[in-house]
Amino acid sequence: MKTPSTLGKYGRMRERYLREERPVLYNRLILSGKLMEHLAEIDRTANRRLEQLMPELKKSMGLTEELKAQDPMKWAGLMNNAKSKVEEMILEELIYH
Repeated sequence: MKTPSTLGKYGRMRERYLREERPVLYNRLILSGKLMEHLAEIDRTANRRLEQLMPELKKSMGLTEELKAQDPMKWAGLMNNAKSKVEEMILEELIYH
């Protein structure tokens, strides 16, 4: 089964996880006609979590516009680190459960 192009990154990740690691649940969702609804909800929720957590984490890590202007390389490294942390939380909470 192909995933529609309208599904985002996290929905596609959840679909792959279900297909490969939870085939019984995957098939149950397909047979009930709820797979796409489930994947779309996971995608929406994951994106909301990303939008909620990033500002909090940026603030706690001191990722300011001033730092960005003073030391762009340090800022970029910290931003990448922050996004990785948030994505790890999202994967644990929503994708791989």
